[in-house]
Amino acid sequence: MADLSLKLCGLKLENPTILASGIMGTSRASMTYAIKNGAAAVTTKSISVEKRKGHPAPIIVTYAGGMLNSVGYSNPGIDNVADEFGDLQNAGAPVIGSLTGRDENDFAILAEKAAALDFEAIEIVLSCPHTPGYGTMAGLSTPEKTAAITQIVKQRCKKPLFVKLSPNVMGLVELAKAAEEAGADAITAVNTAGPGMIIDIKSRKPVLGGRIGGLSGDALRPIAVRCVYDIYEAVSIPIIGTGGIINGEHAAEMIMAGATALGIGSAVYYRGIDVFKKICLELEEFMESEGISSLAQMRGAAHEA
Repeated sequence: MADLSLKLCGLKLENPTILASGIMGTSRASMTYAIKNGAAAVTTKSISVEKRKGHPAPIIVTYAGGMLNSVGYSNPGIDNVADEFGDLQNAGAPVIGSLTGRDENDFAILAEKAAALDFEAIEIVLSCPHTPGYGTMAGLSTPEKTAAITQIVKQRCKKPLFVKLSPNVMGLVELAKAAEEAGADAITAVNTAGPGMIIDIKSRKPVLGGRIGGLSGDALRPIAVRCVYDIYEAVSIPIIGTGGIINGEHAAEMIMAGATALGIGSAVYYRGIDVFKKICLELEEFMESEGISSLAQMRGAAHEA
């Protein structure tokens, strides 16, 4: 029987699936629900220093090739999440705290306060493509900013640190190297692409309330696979492959590109909350049909071809 268990930066995971940030991770109850449906770890919705209302509705639109989202980091702020995220020891699986900031000072504040919360790891997001003042729109996707912010967070919070990068930059490998050299324990690759826009031709207006949104789903997957493949050849730390994974074959593809674990996001919309169980069952069936006994045996296999 194929073994889907693994260790990720000291975290013991029963399988490689992780609820990605921005998908359901708004409360302890929603994350626990994902865990009960097979997620081996869960990531909170991204938390900022101040409370954010986010972009106006609608914040999600689907189309034939995938999905655009324009949430805009709606969250209560780091000082107001202790009730939900202060006691997570009995959540049933590791909880990863997602942090987003505008600059080094924001991330310093977030890291110090997140250190006191019950997260088993921290993910910092330097890569949002559609929220002014954050991520790529704040100029954070450079090797210099990536290294500086990673180092600041690592100094203030000793939990395992994952750095979430953008697929939109040409120098993605340099960003991953900068993060590793500055102390990152893993790379999350990748965030949504874009931004993109869909226009309602009847109203002659963009559909999304925030006008533009990050692209995810099936259209993103080939880009994400390539990003993971390139990063795997450049760094020695684990990669959480994220972007368009909807079934077991997609999971196998991402692992063969070099991913240690898998971020699952838009697949929850397409296949339901039990998509974690479905993907794991399909992945296990594929491995058994191919005579593969463990994830380690399959990881990075595409580089040997």
